[in-house]
Amino acid sequence: MLQNDSIQSASNGHSLIQPADRMIAMAKAHRHALFEKLPENSAVLVASGHEQIRNRDVEFPFRPESDFFYLTGFSEPDSVLLLLKTSHNQSIVFLRPRDPEQETWQGRRLGVELAPAILKIDQAWAIEEMDEQVAESLENIQHLYFSFGQLSTWMEPVEQWMATLKSKVRKGVSAPTQLCDLDAIIHEMRLIKSNAEIDLMREAARISVAGHLAAMSSVAAGKYEFQVQADLEAAFMQQGSQKVAFNSIVASGDNACILHYTENSDQMGEHQLVLVDAGAEFRGYAGDITTTFPVSGRFTEEQKKLYELVYKAQQAAIETIKPGVGYNEPHQQVIEILTAGLVEIGLLNGDVSELIKDEAYRAFFMHGTGHWLGMDVHDVGSYKVNGCWREFEPGMVVTVEPGLYIDPGMDEIDECWKGIGIRIEDDVLVTESGCEVLTKGLPRTVEAIEQWMSEHNPNLK
Repeated sequence: MLQNDSIQSASNGHSLIQPADRMIAMAKAHRHALFEKLPENSAVLVASGHEQIRNRDVEFPFRPESDFFYLTGFSEPDSVLLLLKTSHNQSIVFLRPRDPEQETWQGRRLGVELAPAILKIDQAWAIEEMDEQVAESLENIQHLYFSFGQLSTWMEPVEQWMATLKSKVRKGVSAPTQLCDLDAIIHEMRLIKSNAEIDLMREAARISVAGHLAAMSSVAAGKYEFQVQADLEAAFMQQGSQKVAFNSIVASGDNACILHYTENSDQMGEHQLVLVDAGAEFRGYAGDITTTFPVSGRFTEEQKKLYELVYKAQQAAIETIKPGVGYNEPHQQVIEILTAGLVEIGLLNGDVSELIKDEAYRAFFMHGTGHWLGMDVHDVGSYKVNGCWREFEPGMVVTVEPGLYIDPGMDEIDECWKGIGIRIEDDVLVTESGCEVLTKGLPRTVEAIEQWMSEHNPNLK
């Protein structure tokens, strides 16, 4: 990944560019693959995005749009990639020019002059020249691709370029006649990971595991959730991740019944469980793990029963994943096991098949069993094809994350169950013969968690 810290000042005053060559090579391979899928006489536009104001003149940390990074390996804001498939393919990047005054305040820029050699791109232009250059490049192009998910970004400039091109009709110039959604092509490409991408996802998974182990060794009664979050994310950084893949969830007690709880502000009680849903990002690729463990290092009987039920469902779901199996099959496995288990425990009453038909389980398990994982934590790629659940293919990465949540406000539920929230999540790669759990190395059974915490959490000794 080419970031600001990859441009270092040399002692002679010149800049030394030290790009992550592997990321640039991957991006070039992705562009080549995209060119192969495009029709003749077509163009593609992809933007990196803009910095966003957090408050006053302070910006949020910038992360480029994933499609842009996938095709460039470049992470500066205010950049645009233009691909032209004509008699010879061209890759053109528009980016911020070097500006010593701005760089003094905001950080170093790659600049126009060095961009072609560094990014393995055919041409580079200053972003201020984009309108003129794109309008010229689109002359006599038939198909223009951009993300329909970003219509608000593209419609105004596209309208301007089309008007410019149509004004030249007497000169024999034609404008694109087909505006096409790039998402349909590139998101399907991103769904199937290459070996190089899988290596990065293995590393993101390894770092994410290290962070969760740090959280398990940090937890203690009386500690605040954000203090555990600090130890979790510090481990990510110490292991080589510069940022989280999404806002970390550290939810103790009944906060775990809030699926996207991110306040992380409460003090943890001795007899509570802590649900940690967090992942590291490594070179643009996400890890995503959920662990649930007791603050005291020991599960109560009720916590143990529910945890073992969720774990049983998760393992059964993982075992179903292999090429040719429908995406929804792991979810069906989870529903059947959780519903039967809830009946056995006494939290549901009735015939299991009828309860499944009536979706009675949704009072306790209201979300899906997983999602695609890649550059985005909820990654791109369709889940159905022609109205049917698509089948798993080698190179796909999916999360498996069943859960049970006993909301404290539930009526007719014994108090001993209320406020327990449990989720167990791993990242799973579909292989040629089955699947591989990328997020290995975590204690997962009740016994393994209790033993690990007794040996590694100094607050419990």
